[in-house]
Amino acid sequence: MHQIKTIGMISIFACLPAILQGCAAVAVGGAAAGASVATDARTAGTYVEDQAIELKAKRALLKNKALNKQVHINFTSYNTNVLVSGEAPTEALRQQVIDIVKNIEKVGRVYNEVILAAPSSLWTRSGDTTLTARVKTKLLAEKYLDGINIKIVTENGTVFLMGIITRADADRATEIARTTGGVERVVKLFEYTD
Repeated sequence: MHQIKTIGMISIFACLPAILQGCAAVAVGGAAAGASVATDARTAGTYVEDQAIELKAKRALLKNKALNKQVHINFTSYNTNVLVSGEAPTEALRQQVIDIVKNIEKVGRVYNEVILAAPSSLWTRSGDTTLTARVKTKLLAEKYLDGINIKIVTENGTVFLMGIITRADADRATEIARTTGGVERVVKLFEYTD
């Protein structure tokens, strides 16, 4: 009995760093989200529209139960441009996902970043969440960059950067993301103010 209790305690302490890292990601993300609304380069109407587009896309995917079972998809709308990321095992399934987004009213450009593969594991998705938090933390710490207005999405080690910023800030943000440990690739989806 004592041995089982000891193994249990060791397991808890072994998992503690991962748990705390997750808390840090939530704390950083939550703080950034609150400040982002106040300083966002998008209009309030566009911000709300982006939320509505994401919700409509998620609902449409959930409604198509056969498709939803076979894919792992994330929809991220920024200034009505939609990043569709994740995995679909066939081209036909990937196209069904893209068609969902294209049929949503007020969607501007659609970035199809769905790779042909089986849906990623929860372990991979957890790692992506942690990687997003690490990149966001570095961007927020950068003295000469308004990192709060950069949207970060990570999928299978690929970091997607979205926002309405200057080219110089885009280059700086890209370099910060590129040099973050664990990042395999950086894709810039910015709109430029200059």
